[in-house]
Amino acid sequence: MANDVVPVKIRGILPANSGCALFIGNDEKVFVIQVEQSMGVVIGMALRGTPKDRPLTHDLMAHVFQGFGIQLERVVITNLKNSTYFARLILRQQNELGTKLVELDARPSDCLALATALKRPVYVSRSLFVELEDMSEHLPDPDDGGSIEPET
Repeated sequence: MANDVVPVKIRGILPANSGCALFIGNDEKVFVIQVEQSMGVVIGMALRGTPKDRPLTHDLMAHVFQGFGIQLERVVITNLKNSTYFARLILRQQNELGTKLVELDARPSDCLALATALKRPVYVSRSLFVELEDMSEHLPDPDDGGSIEPET
């Protein structure tokens, strides 16, 4: 797996016309995934560790995982087709019968919300990473007063 994927993290979140722009990347490159406004807020809350009055959908999923002894191993952003990103949740369940590894297709926004909430690693497939345009220059510098997270 090490050569097939590149480790990345959420570098910033900005409001956009149609929701939020998630800036994802590493020291080499940053790319943008557009998500719904509500998902941007949820991911921003998870990044900041903001407490919530009631569990949100991703909190519920995390609790279900915990209840069934399932761990989120990692998230992999796998592909881009027709301006739509694709991602996979990699889950591990260990019980008296052994270990089971399951890959599930999921929206990148859901994957990123879960990975952020559960503090699990995020990767992008190397072949996709190479193709993506570097958007680092559009990531605002928080030291210059630029916002890196949406308002809640």
